[in-house]
Amino acid sequence: MPTSRKDRIYQQRRTQPGDFVFDEAVAGVFEDMITRSVPGYEAVHRLLRVVARKFVKKDSSVYDLGCSLGAASFSVCEAIPNASVSVIAVDNSEAMIHRLQQKLEGQPSEARIKPVCADITEVEIENASLVILNYTLQFVDPPRRDSLIQKIYSGLRQDAAMLLSEKICYANDDEDARMQGLHEKFKQGQHYSALEIARKREALEDVLIRDTHEQHRTRLYRAGFSRVFALMQHLNFITYLAIK
Repeated sequence: MPTSRKDRIYQQRRTQPGDFVFDEAVAGVFEDMITRSVPGYEAVHRLLRVVARKFVKKDSSVYDLGCSLGAASFSVCEAIPNASVSVIAVDNSEAMIHRLQQKLEGQPSEARIKPVCADITEVEIENASLVILNYTLQFVDPPRRDSLIQKIYSGLRQDAAMLLSEKICYANDDEDARMQGLHEKFKQGQHYSALEIARKREALEDVLIRDTHEQHRTRLYRAGFSRVFALMQHLNFITYLAIK
């Protein structure tokens, strides 16, 4: 099983806006990168296990859309170890899916996880009791976001749920700049240098497109969700629970 290396990508890599891709280099350090970059990342997975125990039903499907290395999929399996549930882990990065397949080798207890290399906007959602969309919608082309959320809603069972985690922006420029600055201070506390932070920020420009809290809530209710809760927020990262 491959192990994650220390994220030093932006110590050396020179960047241009839009350079960030989920390639083999990112996949190789992804666990370290996301843990050190996203405040509350571990707490989201603890929360996910609680949500899975509440909403995942026997003989249903769970979709982990934008699964990367499958952390959310593994959390679901840990939460409901004996349930007859199919966990479909989807990502369009061949490097991520290949590493997830390696992680699954020799682990029969996780045979329920089915890695799929595909565009999440083109995957059919069927018989789902839970859909997970963690830090993924922000990478989807904005004009396609409404239709993706609508498709997820349509594929959920009644009273089923979606867990959505995102980095948000603020309509007020001063508030947005303050939260962005606090996020950068968080990353400095995780031993990223100012140069690394600046280079990654430039690489993500025009790739990670944030929505506001109001845009997320409006989109979820417009799709048909009856209840939307903001379960957790760490700086400008927020986790929603949307119930059909």
